[in-house]
Amino acid sequence: MVRVIPPIGARALNRATLARQQLLKRSSMSALEFTEHAFGLQAQAPMAPYFALWARLKNFAPEQLSELLLNRSAVRIVVMRGTVHLLAADDARLLRPLVQPVMDRDLRLNALHAAGLEGIDHDALAAAGRALVEETPLTAAELRPLLGERWPDRDPAALAHGVRGLLPLVQVPPRGIWGKAGQPTLTTLEHWLGREPLANPSLDVMVFRYLAAYGPASIQDVQAWSGLTRLGEVVERIRSQLIVFRSESGTELFDLPDAPRPGPDVVAPVRILAPFDNLLLSYADRTRVLDEEYKAVLFTQNGIIKPAVLVNGRAVGFVAITKTKGAVLLEVSLFTKIAKSALTALEKEGHALLRFAHPGAGSYEVRVG
Repeated sequence: MVRVIPPIGARALNRATLARQQLLKRSSMSALEFTEHAFGLQAQAPMAPYFALWARLKNFAPEQLSELLLNRSAVRIVVMRGTVHLLAADDARLLRPLVQPVMDRDLRLNALHAAGLEGIDHDALAAAGRALVEETPLTAAELRPLLGERWPDRDPAALAHGVRGLLPLVQVPPRGIWGKAGQPTLTTLEHWLGREPLANPSLDVMVFRYLAAYGPASIQDVQAWSGLTRLGEVVERIRSQLIVFRSESGTELFDLPDAPRPGPDVVAPVRILAPFDNLLLSYADRTRVLDEEYKAVLFTQNGIIKPAVLVNGRAVGFVAITKTKGAVLLEVSLFTKIAKSALTALEKEGHALLRFAHPGAGSYEVRVG
């Protein structure tokens, strides 16, 4: 019997994605619940997770997320694709061992530091780094000369980068605390939490969790999100537990059978995303929300991902906030014209964002260009 895979149209795929990301309707989840659901929030910019949660949750206040970092319910750690994420503590214990191949690849191939680490004893470097950062949390600048004393013939920056790849290092507060500043200061995950990373984490669980937050998605999407390769073997192993669609381009898209997939006619409200938002960085094929022609505008050459504007579920522009002498301005740059009703909704959403980001400002202005 020939197996028929049902199709899923582009608009239906878009709405399913927005529903999974709580972007069709702001959720009553707590900050921790959504962080767990999203399986981590992009956190290359220290305050980015706060804006991601504001876009998705009802009545979100920055203190809710700051408290999670302060009481160690959540941590900032390098995981997927070797980038910083904010994760629930137990999710960090699961994910960090799973993405070790990403870190190992970076140690071998990093353009700046691979040569400086060639031939070094990884176990000795990890042990030395662990002793130093567990004695007291250290910045990379503080760690480099201490490692250089042990290996005087090596580049101290390469040594510190090696420790970053070999150990599960968390960035401790005040890094990532709303309204605070500070360089990333590091200690080990197990020292900070008092609990070890999981000894036998499951790739199957990782894929199920990804699909819950980002599905329907292809094998290439899961690999792009995680930075891992050969995940087709994992998906084939669990295929019988998944529902499979075919995109308009013919790609197989996998999903959890009971996950929400609203119809294509569901209204998608105006939303302003965070910098480095998960919605833009969790897929190999971003055309479900972003036209390819606009990618170069949102994804800059120096690695910055701008806070995108969604209208009718699609990225149509980006915003920038500037503050001068008590006045706060949100400038909206659009790629294309939008309906007058969408413009009104965007101005309202922009004012709400400004009040969230700068509650004590004397005046707020939203300027659409």
